[in-house]
Amino acid sequence: MIYLVPLLSVLLGYAAALILKPSNKKSLKLLLAFSGAFLLALTVLHLLPEVYESSRTTQEIHVDTAPEHDHDHLATAHLDESHEGHNHDVHTDEHHDHDDETATAEEHHDHSNNPIGLYIMAGIIFQIILEYFSKGAEHGHVHGSGHNHDHEHPSMPWLLFISLCIHALLEGMPVHHHNEMAWGIAIHHFPIAIILTAFFINSGLNKMAILLFMCAFAVMTPLGTLASGQLLFLEAYFTEISAVVVGILFHISSTIIFESGENHKFNLAKLLVIILGVVMAYFL
Repeated sequence: MIYLVPLLSVLLGYAAALILKPSNKKSLKLLLAFSGAFLLALTVLHLLPEVYESSRTTQEIHVDTAPEHDHDHLATAHLDESHEGHNHDVHTDEHHDHDDETATAEEHHDHSNNPIGLYIMAGIIFQIILEYFSKGAEHGHVHGSGHNHDHEHPSMPWLLFISLCIHALLEGMPVHHHNEMAWGIAIHHFPIAIILTAFFINSGLNKMAILLFMCAFAVMTPLGTLASGQLLFLEAYFTEISAVVVGILFHISSTIIFESGENHKFNLAKLLVIILGVVMAYFL
């Protein structure tokens, strides 16, 4: 199911664009707003806390498995010093108190400098770089007039294709351990597939090329999910990769929500679909 849902969402979006030929931009913007809110809520409520918990657990395991000879050495030294008199005991106790305070301070310092935040920021920056090539297609904002100047021989948008495939591939990687993300990505990809298909048709791109483009886009997310579960080197860095994807999803979903409005005017319908997306993500 985690492989099938994201795959079908793109293919259904492609079919909907061919058959229904949707022209109501307001309905598409509401669908985009819902998908952005649903994806953002899934990321914040489910994926982000689990990424931080996984990072904390990994750090604790590393600490627990550290060599114990240092502890044995300290215990022996403390036993020898206990025979040197009461005054030296007091000094030792004060020394241990100082060590405890230092350890607490170091623990607090390590916690406040959790590298997961850096990976999340790296994901945001990476997505911004991808959008220079995709022209914002990941959030339904395909730049261009929609009409190719050379309708006889329109060119394949390779940069758009490659950047979208990289984006979809990375999105699929956390799904292997966080199955609920498959629904969020599927709902996110459905309106994107509709908008992309309509844009390509209006640009005069060959129908077979459009079909191949959308099929490749559709399989990227399941491929990312499969790779993260089967390739050991990806599994070893699963937490870090998931943190990068969190950054990507943060940027994508928030951009969708903000761009789905018109001139920043209050829109009750948009607000309601955003609330609906958040509520559905909470109970998923």
